[in-house]
Amino acid sequence: MQGAIARVCMVMAAAILNHPLLFPHENATLPEQDEDVVTRMREHEEKLQTERARLEKELAQRDSEPEEAPSEDGFTWYFWSAVSFVIFIAIEMCRVDLAEDEVRPVEDEDVTAETGSSPPRMMDKNALRNFCDKCAYASSHENWRVREFVEGFADDLLESLRSLCDREVDMEVGDFIGIGSMFESWKVCKPLMCDLLVPFSPPDPHSFQYHLWCNSSAGIPPDMQGCGTIKVTMFGEDEGGCLCGSANLGEDMLCLLHNNTSVKVNRSPDELLCSKGTHLLAKDQVMRWFQISVTKAWGRISHKYDFEITFRNLDAAGALKIRFRSGKVIVLNLIPVVQLEDTDAYFVSHFPSDHNGAPDPYWSLSLAVYERNLLKHFAKRLPQNSCHLHCLQVATFLHRKQSSLTGESALTSYHLKTALVHLLLGTKATAWGAASLGQRLQDVFSFLQRSLREKRLYHALIGNSKIPEDIQVPERFRKTEPVNLFRSLVLRGELYAATVRHLQEMLRNAPVLIEEYTPHLSNGSLHHGLEDRL
Repeated sequence: MQGAIARVCMVMAAAILNHPLLFPHENATLPEQDEDVVTRMREHEEKLQTERARLEKELAQRDSEPEEAPSEDGFTWYFWSAVSFVIFIAIEMCRVDLAEDEVRPVEDEDVTAETGSSPPRMMDKNALRNFCDKCAYASSHENWRVREFVEGFADDLLESLRSLCDREVDMEVGDFIGIGSMFESWKVCKPLMCDLLVPFSPPDPHSFQYHLWCNSSAGIPPDMQGCGTIKVTMFGEDEGGCLCGSANLGEDMLCLLHNNTSVKVNRSPDELLCSKGTHLLAKDQVMRWFQISVTKAWGRISHKYDFEITFRNLDAAGALKIRFRSGKVIVLNLIPVVQLEDTDAYFVSHFPSDHNGAPDPYWSLSLAVYERNLLKHFAKRLPQNSCHLHCLQVATFLHRKQSSLTGESALTSYHLKTALVHLLLGTKATAWGAASLGQRLQDVFSFLQRSLREKRLYHALIGNSKIPEDIQVPERFRKTEPVNLFRSLVLRGELYAATVRHLQEMLRNAPVLIEEYTPHLSNGSLHHGLEDRL
């Protein structure tokens, strides 16, 4: 028995030691397919296979014989045999790892090598401080005036829109909600842009029903994470059998549940802005209705204002460009949305920065109101003059400037904000002091590099248990699976490669861009014309 085990070990050792990957060829100039070498290797392999078969047969015969009581020497022999076997297995595992390293596929190797290997360079502290001082000055002295004007103008425009609507037929428009960089105090780049959500609801007796991706019974495709559908229904179809909205009961009948005091007439799905042949709310129908309504509303009040308004993007309803006689421009995005029940979550028809949104009839879900509240939550708990918003300002500035140089990519300012929120949730508050701006900015870019290399950047609020309860994110979103914002990059290789190159170039050019747009006078103060250059 001992002799058989010894021969097995010798065969294993010979097989491992003679494997070419354990001791690779040192002389790369020798021909790889030398006939003599190949012939000897085949003969050697046949001998090893013959010896292994003979040993396996001998071991099988010995196992069938009655075993003798093992002696102490036998146990010692078994112990050392087991140790030898473990050593051989360890050598074999190391050899396999070496082989995997050598034959690793190069699918995304060329694209991600530079992104994953070189950390972003630290930028000059004085240049960053001067840049942020100028950003803070512009934010405090101009943004509040822009917000005040936009809020007043939007109120006037939406009130004019409501006066044109028939409450018995048309959608009902609610009050706007300000979101985005201008209302979160980190806007830096020109032109000044304000994003306003404009909720709307169907006329009585209709209502909206919502089907979210996180509900397995909703039938939302897997590639539509973070989306949902909106079905237009009538009272009585899904509310305990009430017939007040589904049938004409006459003028002398009154429903105490829904308080309908007039006769309601059924309307076709097209009149309710639904997709053709369905009762699902269609984004293209909604945007067409909203654009026509905004145009009519502006026509009624245009005589009151001394500026010009044009539609900046015909494919995005409510994308307005306001140009004053002085040449100053303000971009206003009025975005029609549907409120999800009694929450601060909204189904959004389109995002201003997203040119490839979900197709009809799928609506993207926005938690922008909760994100705005989360940034306010951080501002109360971080050190005074914390650098978190300055990080976002610098990163957004660099992204915008790089986009103007090399064109658009899949990377957006929303991805930058998402990376920042993840770091805020995972870093101590004391690490965000004003003096730590350079290091935290480097952390943001490193986080983006890693996320892009893995093609995985999770939504900051959905499926994130670290969100404070004070923000009151609905439980259905906190406890669901995270949503990958880089999911589209998994199957779109060209877009992924362009985005990687964009980030590489942005990090490479960052010190130059910061220095270029932060010029110094002889006394160290800033040029007052920097604001115009931004």
